[in-house]
Amino acid sequence: MGDYTKALEFSKNDLEITGKTLPPNHADLAFPYNWLGKIHRSMKEYSKALSYFQKSNSIREKALPEKHPYLAITYSNIGDVHRLMGDY
Repeated sequence: MGDYTKALEFSKNDLEITGKTLPPNHADLAFPYNWLGKIHRSMKEYSKALSYFQKSNSIREKALPEKHPYLAITYSNIGDVHRLMGDY
């Protein structure tokens, strides 16, 4: 088991710093949201995970080409959370 408290702390710090240095829809801003989603998914906090994955997806859909591999990763993460929630 990982140290989720530290993982959340560092990922939130990443989001704060990245958010201050990049425009709101810069593709790189999606990374900390995606990591936060992964952490919450590991903690079985699926609603929070889904929210972070959706935020990551929203940024990526605006910033990246339609068939970019990062979009596929985000769609997969969103689908996985729905599966874990039994929402299928």
